[in-house]
Amino acid sequence: MYISFNRPYLCGKEFTYIQDAIERGKISGNGHYTKLCHQYFTNHYNLKKCLLTSSCTDALEMSAILLNIQPGDEVIMPSYTFVSTANAFILRGAKIIFADSMQSMPNMDLNSLEDLITPKTKAIVVVHYAGIANDMDRIMKIALDNNIYVIEDAAQCVDSFYKNKALGSIGHLGAFSFHETKNIICGEGGLLSINDDQFTDRSEVIWEKGTNRAAFFRGEVDKYGWVDLGSSFLPSEVVSAFLYAQLENLKAIQKKRIELWDKYYEVLERLEARELAVLPRIPEYATNNAHMFYLITPTGAVRDSLIEHLKKNNVNAVFHYQSLHKSPYFNDKHDGRVLSSADHFSDCLIRLPLYFDLTLEQTTYIANSILDFYKLK
Repeated sequence: MYISFNRPYLCGKEFTYIQDAIERGKISGNGHYTKLCHQYFTNHYNLKKCLLTSSCTDALEMSAILLNIQPGDEVIMPSYTFVSTANAFILRGAKIIFADSMQSMPNMDLNSLEDLITPKTKAIVVVHYAGIANDMDRIMKIALDNNIYVIEDAAQCVDSFYKNKALGSIGHLGAFSFHETKNIICGEGGLLSINDDQFTDRSEVIWEKGTNRAAFFRGEVDKYGWVDLGSSFLPSEVVSAFLYAQLENLKAIQKKRIELWDKYYEVLERLEARELAVLPRIPEYATNNAHMFYLITPTGAVRDSLIEHLKKNNVNAVFHYQSLHKSPYFNDKHDGRVLSSADHFSDCLIRLPLYFDLTLEQTTYIANSILDFYKLK
């Protein structure tokens, strides 16, 4: 029995909806299923406006354009994140200021945030790691006091909340992912949430290659043309149809994933009690959407040995991000600050398999294999 780290899954109606999209005679973007997906997110998560994109990377790049990021503008974000978080703003000429993580979890350390703000700071990009919320009240107050925009990188955050507010709905803009490793998938895909009215009209123009094409098809203008920056950010109806089938099954998907997450925690909490590893922390203001289950080992050597042990037991567990401030591309651009927590998670965090088709029996097997590594069985 080999247990992969991830496996894409089907809910049942994906192919039916794809066929229906084809039979409707329109498989380019912004058709029937795109609109259904938009309606789902606005109705369920109180988003003012949302636009499907071809990836979360695209949603982040749209955010950078919407904020008119210019060369020399500074954008603060955690170093412990995926490269797309930074690339979207570097492409517009921004100077990235990397923040450290909290000691207790990979989310950004807010105690050092205000010290990173300068008159050139244009935006803060908040990454809710593993779908677990940052303290958004604190972040939004800091942003308001300093006239700074907030973008939520909510790539891992479908169906996760901060004080009953959906992640991705609190900052000025939010970006989601539907990559095959996420809770809700369509291969590659994303969504931009627009939570500030000043960006509503322009977001649609940027989404439609810099044209007012969407307004034309609604009959709001008698012709459309090139009116702004933009690109082909919207996905095809084939992708949207697949995604909508998944959204219809969100409750069942989340129920299963939370069962698996809880099983991991139930078996593995012995490790934390004996200070052999640190388990995920859920702050009181946050919910858990069971996007991932991870362990933090004391050292990188222990992490690597555990991955190898699991591999020998036919389990594919993986490490995650490498600190961006130490990356080959950015290393000589970093200002020299030591970001020790980000480096610790880069060295010591291990992600365990967690996907819809994983069984409770397989989850128990993985957890017991970890206990065996620590000689606790």
